Amino acid sequence: MSIDRILADYEHELAVRRGLSEHTVTAYVNEARSLVDFLEQHSDDVAGSLEYLELADLRSWLASHHGHSRASMARHSAAIRSFSAWLYKNEYTKIDAGRRLKSPRADNELPQILTEAQAKKLLDTAEQRAQDEGGMAVRDWAMLEMLYASGIRVSELVGLNTASLRPDSTLRVLGKGNKERIVPYGRPAREAMMQWLTVRQDVVKHDKDAVFLGEAGKRIDPRMVRTVLDRLTALAGVPRVGPHALRHSAATHLLNGGSDLRSVQEVLGHSSLGTTQRYTHVSAERLRAAFGQAHPRA
Repeated sequence: MSIDRILADYEHELAVRRGLSEHTVTAYVNEARSLVDFLEQHSDDVAGSLEYLELADLRSWLASHHGHSRASMARHSAAIRSFSAWLYKNEYTKIDAGRRLKSPRADNELPQILTEAQAKKLLDTAEQRAQDEGGMAVRDWAMLEMLYASGIRVSELVGLNTASLRPDSTLRVLGKGNKERIVPYGRPAREAMMQWLTVRQDVVKHDKDAVFLGEAGKRIDPRMVRTVLDRLTALAGVPRVGPHALRHSAATHLLNGGSDLRSVQEVLGHSSLGTTQRYTHVSAERLRAAFGQAHPRA
């Protein structure tokens, strides 16, 4: 079977049988393609190289990514272990070469987040701009309010449909692996959404179900959300952050406010509590700082 057909079948496995997100499927297939290209550079028969794929080949391929962060190397390792296991299961290889491939321990540091005061300044700026300009500025305000209020991923934000908005100020969100969860949001986000839905009636043309639209009336693209956030962080005079940083900010501020880890895990849609626990070190740093300033024997 040709390499292209093998990769196409692998993509079908990831997208259809496993139900992974489009982003994850693309990333995993790109890693598989990268391995194939690497083998092609070191062998005249790629199909034969795959059949006799060994752990040493995978280690050499990983070594070709020298200079990448530990988090990136961990993602490379996870993706290629998936591909190796699938190749073996479907009898394209003699052994599962990736079974003994170890990942470097990923850095546990969170990306930059906004303080509560900075988040408020950003959202106040977005709201003022919406009141002054109307139109798409209202959409921008609603998007940022929703990202921060709910902690959803940018892919989940752009994937929202009008049916996702429930009357009790919660969202029905379709997350990674097509897992559905219910996420609450508060009064400011609700007010921004109500204003946007009124404006949206004059904008919608093609994607009638999509909540957030571009100027052409089609479902908005994640890259546009990032562009909007770049523009508004600059306008507000707060650190430049991406949409995922608003998710991290929301999680950290929830924990700072006293929310328990399980609740935050459910809101964020983490499959593992360990992923959510990354945010506790931020809260711990805040507690240590408060202790150092206030306790007489700190």
